[in-house]
Amino acid sequence: MFKEILFATTASPACDDAARVAFDLAKRYDANLIALHVIGIPSRGYSPTVVDIRSGEEISCDEDYLEWVKDEMKNTYARQIEQSQKCSIEAVAGVPYREILRSARKKGIDLIIMGASSKTDEEKTGYSRYIAGSTLQAVAKAARCPVLIIGRPAASFWGGISSIVFSTDFSKASDAAFKFAYNTAKTLGCTLYIFHVLDISSIHSGKIVSQDEIEDRIREARQKIRKKYVARIKEFDDYEIEIWEGIPYVEIVKFARENYCDLIVMAHHTKEADLAKLQFGSTLEQVVLRASCPVVSVTHEDKL
Repeated sequence: MFKEILFATTASPACDDAARVAFDLAKRYDANLIALHVIGIPSRGYSPTVVDIRSGEEISCDEDYLEWVKDEMKNTYARQIEQSQKCSIEAVAGVPYREILRSARKKGIDLIIMGASSKTDEEKTGYSRYIAGSTLQAVAKAARCPVLIIGRPAASFWGGISSIVFSTDFSKASDAAFKFAYNTAKTLGCTLYIFHVLDISSIHSGKIVSQDEIEDRIREARQKIRKKYVARIKEFDDYEIEIWEGIPYVEIVKFARENYCDLIVMAHHTKEADLAKLQFGSTLEQVVLRASCPVVSVTHEDKL
């Protein structure tokens, strides 16, 4: 299922939760794992001096320095590397999201793993706790393969993939997410929950929605799921259809927690058709930051 995995890391404590999942996933499914750290941004054209991403200081980035960084990464992940036979360590200089995407493209990566932020909880301000990191957003927007995101420490303590919840809003973007969720569930023999949240807060602004209307819309959504997704399922019967009403990100997180789901799969965006204008969907972002299991963002079907 996963043969080539790229773990994008700053090799700092902020990435420890994502590291736990990356090394475990690679070992569990016998995949090649590349741990990549992008050191910093070139300060002047082709100058060997770069601005370190973590410290903000200018450093001379030559081959010796890159080797030192890789040695530090090996020390940081020494225990995990010792238990993994297929792990390589890489360090490069450049704009983080560009180098991550370039490496994923060149190496034919099947899955990118990242933390939701490059800062620890202690380093975040009150507002930034509810916003995913800019590097993550840029990678998730342009990646040709799925991006697995670890938003909270609780999301890193898992035992593999045995149940998946695919959350859909019936947008075209959700088709790629369904394909990934279905292929993964079928290949690994997982339970697949096809889940939709009826956003009652947006149906009639300022108007109380009757229960009859809610139930009518739930029936419509169930029919749409059967037509749009169930019709594509072949030789696989371990799936369930669930439709709840409420605030989407709250219900998705709640459903995944109550059903002990190991993975949430969602589209990166919803209605926007122009890829150049895509933004991290607000529902996906809040699910990433609140879920107690890893979340996969899917933008394209290329690497599914």
